[in-house]
Amino acid sequence: MTMTMKVYKVGRDGTLRVLREETEVAPQDTVETTSCYPVCRCPLCLVEVAS
Repeated sequence: MTMTMKVYKVGRDGTLRVLREETEVAPQDTVETTSCYPVCRCPLCLVEVAS
């Protein structure tokens, strides 16, 4: 099964700009088993974890 994908950007004023024209893409055969984001390592979060 193939899918189509078109990449565009919406400006602050609501205008659309096409970054990539519509093209066919194949879905991945395997999907990652986790949907979690990695642990944040910014200074603010590191302070919160330590306390």
